[in-house]
Amino acid sequence: MTEDGTVPRQRFDASGDRSVAAERIHSVHTGDVLPPEALHTPKDVTAARGTSNLPRAGLCLGREEELTELRRMLTGRREGAITQSGAVSGLGGIGKTTLALHYAHRHRDDYALIWWINAASAEEIETSLIGLTRLLVPSWVGTVGRTEQVEWAKQWLTWHPDWLLVYDNVEDPDDLTPYTGALHRGHHLATSRRSTGWPDDSPTLILGTLSPDDAAELLCRLALKGGTPSPSDQADAHALAEDLGHLPLAIKQAGAYLGQNRGVSMAAYRRRLDTKLAKTAHGIGAERTIARVWNVTLHTLEQENPLAVDLLHTAAWLAPDAIPYALLTPPGTDPDDVAEAIGTLAAYSMATDTGKTVSVHRLVQTVLRTPRPLDTAEPPLHLLGRAQAERALLDALPPRPDQDNPTGDQWDALIPHLIALATTFSASDVDSPLVRAYITAVERLEEQGHMARSIPLCEAVLTYCEQALVLTHPNTLVSRNILANAYQDAGEPERAIALHEANLPQFEQTLGPTHPNTLVSRNNLANAYQDAGEPDRAIALHEANLPQFEQTLGPTHPRALMSRNNLANAYESAGDLDRAIPLYEANLAQCEQTLSPAHPNTLVSRNNLASAYQATGNLDRAITLHETNLALREQTLGPTHPDTLVSRNNLAAAYQDAGDLDGAVALYEATLAQREQTLGPTHPKTLISRNNLACARKAAEAAQHPPS
Repeated sequence: MTEDGTVPRQRFDASGDRSVAAERIHSVHTGDVLPPEALHTPKDVTAARGTSNLPRAGLCLGREEELTELRRMLTGRREGAITQSGAVSGLGGIGKTTLALHYAHRHRDDYALIWWINAASAEEIETSLIGLTRLLVPSWVGTVGRTEQVEWAKQWLTWHPDWLLVYDNVEDPDDLTPYTGALHRGHHLATSRRSTGWPDDSPTLILGTLSPDDAAELLCRLALKGGTPSPSDQADAHALAEDLGHLPLAIKQAGAYLGQNRGVSMAAYRRRLDTKLAKTAHGIGAERTIARVWNVTLHTLEQENPLAVDLLHTAAWLAPDAIPYALLTPPGTDPDDVAEAIGTLAAYSMATDTGKTVSVHRLVQTVLRTPRPLDTAEPPLHLLGRAQAERALLDALPPRPDQDNPTGDQWDALIPHLIALATTFSASDVDSPLVRAYITAVERLEEQGHMARSIPLCEAVLTYCEQALVLTHPNTLVSRNILANAYQDAGEPERAIALHEANLPQFEQTLGPTHPNTLVSRNNLANAYQDAGEPDRAIALHEANLPQFEQTLGPTHPRALMSRNNLANAYESAGDLDRAIPLYEANLAQCEQTLSPAHPNTLVSRNNLASAYQATGNLDRAITLHETNLALREQTLGPTHPDTLVSRNNLAAAYQDAGDLDGAVALYEATLAQREQTLGPTHPKTLISRNNLACARKAAEAAQHPPS
């Protein structure tokens, strides 16, 4: 099965006051691709046994059975298993991360390398793997991009055995498929609040609360700092642990508070909990328990170290893991004071401190972002924390990455925090100073082929435009169009169509039916129809659009060329190759003459003509064009860019049709692995790759064992 290459897209360009200008239709990521001989071969790079990036493990009681079960899960040889994997699931605050950490520390001598991975998103997994590459080949990483660094780490893990990868706080089990399905020489361990969605062959350990005795013992150890509890202490500890639902996170925070305030007895702490209960934000289960504990701790912290409270409120709005000290250091604040405040938070178990970064439990963040019923401050403390987080990011952001400002890596490190803020963006945040940063982050993610990750950012920009401007302002319409494109890239054409259908009449009314932005909007709606399997509706729009592009911009304008390509592609989708091929041929000749052989639009046109030739059985011409296109895309876009993967897939299909099944299988395997990593295992294009590989393997097997 072959695929269309790319479709015209509008991009954000920030210029002027409160503006979002519609300019470039299509975005590409260009850069130098090092030849294989210049790379540090993963096979030949070794790591000292015992290498790890494990955080420090805190106190863990009452989990011996679970630790034993984890070891059995990961080392037990199930029939047919190639790699061993397992998951620890449970509600927030139950101790999943602590259990995984203790397993990893306990078995450090059993593994050559242990790598801790923040796994809340596919992007964060990649960032953690980049850390492995940076550790093993520090002199090389500065010469290549993010995708190449991730791929190097995967290749290293492919060659070297006896490692453990710990994926902490997995939100979507599908994010692990590119790794658990491809890396077979070690163990994979995941922690997650989700108990479902894991592969059938991956055992899941569902973690419960602590037993009453273990919870009380943990509380005594923390509160008494190793002292021997009296019978009265033990009784009070059992009662307090029951009040806290035997939830490990609540036990640790209460114990840390009591350990820091030795003059407060457990009975007195219970009374404080009771008085705070009526003042706690409404919630259920763990969140309500944590809110009660946190309110007691907060009251003391406000007296002991107000800066610590401010930093905690700021951290609540950022990504939970690896928050740099710099983001928590307000202008004019002594870094030593910040370090002391962070140390205080760590002492109260409100944060985890590595000396350079801070992590805050997601459940604590949820509580901190919730309005406190009796908070009379103006602005309220939780909103003040958001404003502080926005200012911190604004101060930390470098110039927009371009040829003169190679700041891409710095942006990549801050994008998770921008996404965290964008996820909570609302109409009341219209004065946020970060909107332009959201726009730049969208562009950066689009260049990397992670447009689906940009959806919270696109939604925030659209909300801003709808509130700060008007619903029909050109910038609002462009923002809505780009969000629709993000939905389409995420494999959600229905959501894309709904936005495009609402947007196109507004473009026509506001800008006129022949304005370039209106034409792009109509083009993108047609593409969404085609992705949703409605080629007739796509053809009608493209046929109306192409003459308008040619009349308004000229027949050789890049947008007119892409419009002609898309009409030809719609004809092909409808099975009308007699009309598709002449359009493709004319378009490719014009692209090569007007643009260049390696221009993105030319690459799209060549790809589609090759696929059309293939559909008519003209395989020699198809293969020649596909081979040319793949080489040019690898050179200009990089080997893992989504458009390059399209070319690789389509060349594989041509090989298969020509009977070169070994060549087809090899290309399909490479394409599937990359798509699982960049798009996710359930994206429509990933499903196409998986289907194509299965068909090619079946054909190869049939060729080797023909029926007698």
